[in-house]
Amino acid sequence: MNSPSVPVDSPPVNPPAPGAWEELVTAALLGTDRRTPPGCEPGREAPVALLDAAAVETVRRRAGLRPTRAAQRPRPAPDDPRPALPAAAARRLAMLLADRPGVAGGGRRGTAPDLMELLPQWLATANDRGYAPPPQSLPTLLDAARGRTDLRPAALTFAGPRAVWLARLNPDWRFALRATPGGGAALPHLDDAAEVQQLWQEGLFAERVALLSAIRARKPGAARELLTTTWATERAEDRLMFLDSLRTGLEPQDEPFLEQALADRSRNVRATAAELLSALPGSALAARMAARAGACVALDHTRTTPTISVEAPHQCDADMERDGIVSNAPAGRGERSWWFGQLVEATPLGTWPGRLGGRTPGELVALPVTDDWQGELHAAWCRAAVRQRDADWARALLGSPSAPEAGGPGAVSLAERAKLLGTLGAAERGEWVAGFIATHGLSEAFQLLGVCAVPWAPPLGRAVVDALNIARDAGSYPWSFSGVMGLAERCLDPAEASRLDGLVAVPDEPEDASPGAGGYWAEAFQRLVTTLRLRAAMIEELEVISPSGV
Repeated sequence: MNSPSVPVDSPPVNPPAPGAWEELVTAALLGTDRRTPPGCEPGREAPVALLDAAAVETVRRRAGLRPTRAAQRPRPAPDDPRPALPAAAARRLAMLLADRPGVAGGGRRGTAPDLMELLPQWLATANDRGYAPPPQSLPTLLDAARGRTDLRPAALTFAGPRAVWLARLNPDWRFALRATPGGGAALPHLDDAAEVQQLWQEGLFAERVALLSAIRARKPGAARELLTTTWATERAEDRLMFLDSLRTGLEPQDEPFLEQALADRSRNVRATAAELLSALPGSALAARMAARAGACVALDHTRTTPTISVEAPHQCDADMERDGIVSNAPAGRGERSWWFGQLVEATPLGTWPGRLGGRTPGELVALPVTDDWQGELHAAWCRAAVRQRDADWARALLGSPSAPEAGGPGAVSLAERAKLLGTLGAAERGEWVAGFIATHGLSEAFQLLGVCAVPWAPPLGRAVVDALNIARDAGSYPWSFSGVMGLAERCLDPAEASRLDGLVAVPDEPEDASPGAGGYWAEAFQRLVTTLRLRAAMIEELEVISPSGV
């Protein structure tokens, strides 16, 4: 097809004026009555002239684009050797990922389960079984993990190596590169000294952290020696991260290196080194702290009843600061009590029976303390028990769950009680919280339930359900227990569902009950039963034997 001929006497096409496109856009936004387009006459034909000029400018702009070089095609996604999900479990995953939290307000949730709250448990079970995700579910899974940081560890474990591959193609999923040690980079063989040294000297920070952590898990001493080769030239924030990796496999041989770190330029590095040394009961720092704390705490033999006397330090000297004691007290806190608490927290708990007459932890906690120092002393012992993972001291400080005072002899807050419970085994933890609920009810038990193993042991599950039933029969305000009910949906053993069928009916409401409370309780128990049966189905779907034998 021949192109149309252009008359010889046609005027040449002028090049566009600088900023011509912006002028046309401005005229279109303001209107041709207020702004005459460039190169056009004002009047009724101005709008048509504006569109003609825009068409010409559009063609000119497109024709003026320079071709770019073809980008390198992305490498294929890595293989995932894990067995595929059973078909029913794959459909369940799609259902869980498709659910989104409702935007409607109001206190009533109805009887439908909250599927997004079941996703973490589903992921944990799938990871335990070692399944690989369906490839088509990965984008939705990464989107869900992007919006919920608590979901990321389990989601990225389930997503496997392809999560990192996708994250390199979509900046919205960049968190997967940060959360994956080394950003998914393959580590050298740990026995290859040359490759290890090259990556340690030349690798990115995330790669070096991953390398150090991998070596530490296998050969703690080798990781420490590798760290010493570049310690003096590392940045302060990097030294802190590297030092934190020594928590894995902490051993007495780490002490000389940690003692050197007590003189570090960074306060945070010094504090971390002191914390690690205090976790080594035989370290020189632990002995120094024990000597300082021992000078502050003694038995007063002048009283008829054995009593602990406390004389808090009067100053925080340079040696104490070097050993990790922070000299400046927080606002509203006395300096002496602040220093005293830090000393006791860093002292090995094995110091106190010998110092205070050979008594057991329970006997020491039961002793009176002079001059209102009991709270400070017991609170510091609580922190020491958590730091040193000492179950005997934790039991003594928690006391009996049925004690009249819900705070126990040593714990001064629900948060401290929850931390102390974390040092106990799962069965003992659940039994203690069950006893606490039976005595004190659910009003103070929410934080304690959060540290119990899932699914809850039968005694704990029964205690929670019984307490909820008592609250319902008493006509209590139902929304006060919505948090506990939500925990029960996620944590109660699914086998308990059949025992709850009698609670789904609307109860007779007492005269002083909150209006509509009975209907709410019926809905809440119906939702609980439905959720438990759904969880049972989820577990059953993930336990199907696949062709690979999993």
